[in-house]
Amino acid sequence: MQASQQSRPPGVSAVAKAGIVETDIPARLDSLRWSGFHTRVIAALGITWILDGLEVTLAGALAGALKESPVLRFSNTDIGIATSAYLAGAVLGAIGFGWLTDRIGRKKLFFITLAVYLTATAATAFSWNLASFAVFRFLTGAGIGGEYTAINSTIQELVPARYRGRTDLVVNGSFWVGAAIGAVSAIVLLDPKVIDPEHGWRVAFFIGATLGLVVLFMRLWIPESPRWLMIHGQPERAVAIVSEIEDAVAQHRRQDAPPLPKMKLKMRTHTPLREVATTLFGTYRSRSLVGLALMTAQAFFYNAIFFTYALILTDFFGIPSEHVGWYILPFAAGNFLGPVILGPLFDTLGRRKMIALTYSVSGLLLAISGYLFSIGILDAQTQTIAWMIIFFFASPAASAAYLTVSETFPLEVRALAIALFYAIGTGVGGVIGPSLFGVLIDTGSRSSVLAGYLLGSILMLAAAVIAWRYGIDAERKSLEDVARPLAARE
Repeated sequence: MQASQQSRPPGVSAVAKAGIVETDIPARLDSLRWSGFHTRVIAALGITWILDGLEVTLAGALAGALKESPVLRFSNTDIGIATSAYLAGAVLGAIGFGWLTDRIGRKKLFFITLAVYLTATAATAFSWNLASFAVFRFLTGAGIGGEYTAINSTIQELVPARYRGRTDLVVNGSFWVGAAIGAVSAIVLLDPKVIDPEHGWRVAFFIGATLGLVVLFMRLWIPESPRWLMIHGQPERAVAIVSEIEDAVAQHRRQDAPPLPKMKLKMRTHTPLREVATTLFGTYRSRSLVGLALMTAQAFFYNAIFFTYALILTDFFGIPSEHVGWYILPFAAGNFLGPVILGPLFDTLGRRKMIALTYSVSGLLLAISGYLFSIGILDAQTQTIAWMIIFFFASPAASAAYLTVSETFPLEVRALAIALFYAIGTGVGGVIGPSLFGVLIDTGSRSSVLAGYLLGSILMLAAAVIAWRYGIDAERKSLEDVARPLAARE
């Protein structure tokens, strides 16, 4: 026994009961200062949201070209159906890959989901009718949905507690960097002076595949989550990774420094689905209510409006489809600046206050702008300014939904929890929203579109009330303090 103990690396100690380890790894990860290592991890993982922003923006900005295509000849309803197919794929991909993420680890899923995305988005360029386009968009969404679960889990588990809120919001907000890239790409590729628009929209989908290839190389050096490894029977590997991170940060504890808190963990190979259900809908029922409310409201709010904004500009304001991209840029700027400017407040003022504030302000502003749209006061420019202001608050609100579901549940069910709430929220709010708005826009009635906006507003206000009443103050706390691991032992 003595020899066995001596062979163990620092940070892991054997205890009497077989299969149980005592470790200070969570405390060591949370005690680190921000470093180049964390910046590289965020860059390599956060680029997924850039890809998603690119995909979503292309789908919206290319809507006019898809309607004018001599091959596809899409209607507004067809655009809504294709959009819903993308979101449906994201829902099913999140659930399937989320289950795998908790079972086989975060890092392996990085490459599986990215491969699915790369293949599908490139295939979209060869679509020949609505069915083929919808199938390829479905598969693209499945890859992106799977990325959400693995990446949100890893970011939470590698970033020190005091930076977790602002980091998560900025990473999710980077979606709008992709949106800007997609907007500029659409401007160029839909210009008939540059390329035939029928070829331009096809070339546009190769941009995402090209960026995805870059991501593959960036992710080769990202480590597996040490927290996941500790519970899944690989403590020595977990300690080695943390030691490498500490070396990269150039941070070593002094010999006379007070010891970090330790915890005992019972190692396991997987978490049964029965235990997952009991944890989410029994032990943490109120947290599940908050996560479901936040995800559903933001999914409807965002997807219904953003996937169909190009149709609003073309059908109600007469903006040519090749000019739609110019209106995305200020819209994307507001969405990115929101998390950057308001993000630190989620770590200082706190989660509950900021979530309630951003959701309620977003809902109220949407109702006001929807009314102004319905009575014809807004033109294309003022409508874009209104959206820019609304989503300055809505963007950190939506990002906070992902932050909430990824930090308030135990490690063993974290990825699947993200997947389930993303899937339910997107399934209810996101898949229905674009199709509903496509139908409302097809009526040509501003009052019908206002009804859709008011529904989104009500959902956001209801989510704000639920978050204020049942949310928890998770700011600057270790993940293990926010939600005790199921494997934890006294």
